Amino acid sequence: MTDGSTAAAPVVAVGGIAVVDGALLLVRRAHPPHAGAWTIPGGRVEPGEALTDAVERELAEETGLDVRCGRFLGLAERMGPGYHFVILDFLVDVPAGAVPPSAGGDAADSAWFALERVPDLDLVDGVEAFLRAHGVLA
Repeated sequence: MTDGSTAAAPVVAVGGIAVVDGALLLVRRAHPPHAGAWTIPGGRVEPGEALTDAVERELAEETGLDVRCGRFLGLAERMGPGYHFVILDFLVDVPAGAVPPSAGGDAADSAWFALERVPDLDLVDGVEAFLRAHGVLA
């Protein structure tokens, strides 16, 4: 960036990708950047917090689901005026018989979407490409 007035220090964040019975768990962002768009649930890693713990905590806060963090899937980087997020995305396991998701924390809504429907949603820029590049979407 040439204009230091819009630069922000990178923030480490995590995301949790849950696919159950051909459906992907997504949250609708409640706040900028990209308020109103659908994305992978997750958020900032707290100081001293292990990445796997952050994934499980963030999904519990945003979806109400008690998940278990699985393997690392990939890295995404999001930058814009006043923000720079380095996001480490992990697969997560949702226990059988889990309750439907309920939005909380920074999420305005949370829901399961059939994988074939995901590209038709108003997604945060880059989410569809990330999901395709990592084999979540065909």
